[in-house]
Amino acid sequence: MKRVIALTLTALMMLSLVSCGNKAAENNSTQPEQKNESKKVVIYCPHPVEFINPIVQEFEAKTGITAEVVTAGTGELLKRVEAEKDNPLGDVFWGGSLSTVTPKKDLFENYTSANEDAVLDDCKNTEGMLTRFTMIPSVIMVNKNLIGNIKIEGYEDVLNPALKGKIAFADPSKSSSSFEHLVNMLYAMGNGNPDNGWDYVKKLTKNLDGKLLSGSSAVYKGVADGEYTVGLTFEEGAAKYVKDGAPVEVIYMKEGVIAKPDCVQIIKGAKNMENAKKFIDFVTSKDTQTMIANQLCRRSVRKDVPAANGLKQLSEMNLIKDDPQVVNPNKQAWLDKFKDIYTSN
Repeated sequence: MKRVIALTLTALMMLSLVSCGNKAAENNSTQPEQKNESKKVVIYCPHPVEFINPIVQEFEAKTGITAEVVTAGTGELLKRVEAEKDNPLGDVFWGGSLSTVTPKKDLFENYTSANEDAVLDDCKNTEGMLTRFTMIPSVIMVNKNLIGNIKIEGYEDVLNPALKGKIAFADPSKSSSSFEHLVNMLYAMGNGNPDNGWDYVKKLTKNLDGKLLSGSSAVYKGVADGEYTVGLTFEEGAAKYVKDGAPVEVIYMKEGVIAKPDCVQIIKGAKNMENAKKFIDFVTSKDTQTMIANQLCRRSVRKDVPAANGLKQLSEMNLIKDDPQVVNPNKQAWLDKFKDIYTSN
């Protein structure tokens, strides 16, 4: 049976697992297992539990392998992998945007999925260890019951003084989707030059009014629950609420949208290596990717799986691109600059 826990920084070196029925389960992930007897895989994952559950349940049913899932923010989980690199307790790192995991790629094993040939050309695992999982545009989520007469079409509209303190945005050092939004706004509001986008970031942080959330899920849940009027989030986080009939809408920024993949990878030295490979092959298979597109509102990275009905076609967006040769080496500097700007307001 799948086991899921939520990880906090204060429990960084502990693994307390809770089963689907919320019954306490003894954590034995640190116990050595012989490879030929292993029937489990330990997965570190920043995805929402409601996204994780149907995929993992299907994986367990089809393979007989028990998945133990540790959930937390991407940044927190990467710190855990780094801290455990001499004795890894996890097998798979499932999630994190390409920009976020690329600087940490040395923490992961080289592996080419059995489904790599079916992956879109611009989503290939060119690094050797970073298998693309889904394609994720950054978006603005709006609560239609709260927005009133304020028109939201893009980033500039979020600076409306009437929205001060009503904007949900997560700390980009903890949330990979928020870091992607930071990159998106730097390029979009800088007209292709991220150095010119920081003036916008200064204005945005003032309108946050001292509110910076701790993780991605707090953004879309906060907007859906009416705690915030607008949120800077990722497509699936908002689209699932639209699909379920919630009073929210998804806005694709008129200034430009960056749509980038997130990844799934094997942690270097994984104790359940073969099961980790099976998991990556499973989540990139046509059946699983079709389920992800149709039921979970994510865009597939496969050539043979179209986007779900109701999602805006990429051809209808003002798509822009960043430059990984600029973003990746500057990630920490940009995070530090954002923190300095935010704390000075």
